[in-house]
Amino acid sequence: MTSSLKIFDIPQGSLYINLLYFGSRVLDKKKGRGTMPESKLMTMVEAVDRFVPDGSEIALGCGLETCIPFSAGHELMRQKKRRLALIGPISDMLFDQLVGAGCADRIRAAWVGNVITGSGYNFRRAVESGAIDVEDHTNLTITMGLRAGAAGVPFMPTLTALGSDLLSTNSQLKEMVCPFTGGPLVAVRAIRPDVAIISVQRAAASGGAHAWGNLGVSREACMASRQVIIVAEEIVPEDTICSDPNRILLPSFRVGAVVHEPWSAHPSPMPGFYNRDHQVFLDYQQASKTPPGFAEWFSRWVVGVASRTEYLDLLGNDRQRQLMITHSAPSVPVDYGY
Repeated sequence: MTSSLKIFDIPQGSLYINLLYFGSRVLDKKKGRGTMPESKLMTMVEAVDRFVPDGSEIALGCGLETCIPFSAGHELMRQKKRRLALIGPISDMLFDQLVGAGCADRIRAAWVGNVITGSGYNFRRAVESGAIDVEDHTNLTITMGLRAGAAGVPFMPTLTALGSDLLSTNSQLKEMVCPFTGGPLVAVRAIRPDVAIISVQRAAASGGAHAWGNLGVSREACMASRQVIIVAEEIVPEDTICSDPNRILLPSFRVGAVVHEPWSAHPSPMPGFYNRDHQVFLDYQQASKTPPGFAEWFSRWVVGVASRTEYLDLLGNDRQRQLMITHSAPSVPVDYGY
């Protein structure tokens, strides 16, 4: 029996086609074939302006509590982006800041708040006033939705959410009968963001990126999204990226922009570079309790600085030194010889 499915019918998000293509590119690179890859380096201002129009659905904070792209979020606020839909499992307080700045009117998430202190006050006020629509998920249903989007299928079956009230509150989750066992399953509708913004440790100008530590759903979000903005702590030659293919986050041709922005994830931690800045979370909790308090914080830390460089100047060198990693924990080298 032959299938009528043609290769061009497979959605862009197909993991198989993307990784097959990228694997051949790595081999070509090792054998000296191929052309010089295009540079996708641009500033954060350029990347946000080009790839995040008003009304976009954006995947952010996909590393759970690490590698949250706060610098990108602050640029979204400075450019006064509006009607954004924010997608992520645990976004920490970045979603709360975007809501407070008036950037977002929809959220698809498992949790929104301040990971150290609890409530996200802007988010809470917006929900209570009806100013924002919330699609409530668990960490796993968000993951399954993004996996479906990455695989190019309309939904992903799972056992999670059975017996919970999510089935009555989230229209993107549907109970179904397993065609093989007859047992109950939940179908999680595919999530396909317009853009994923991901902070990583290092990247090549062409878009290849290495990420390590707790990746959360970063890979799923990248593969499900129509565009990807990579924000890197450091820029390295493509040979460095190709030398360790298992650490590559996604195929480089799926990346629209590469932004070189050290400390892009502050105040969240970046494994191997800097630790969490607990004081920022504590200060934000106090400032955001009231709208005037948030406005004062916003004026100082977002619109009061024109770039991440100015933000770091405001933070101060002493604070940065205190946050730098003090313990080294290198991984064991591997050999990809053939």
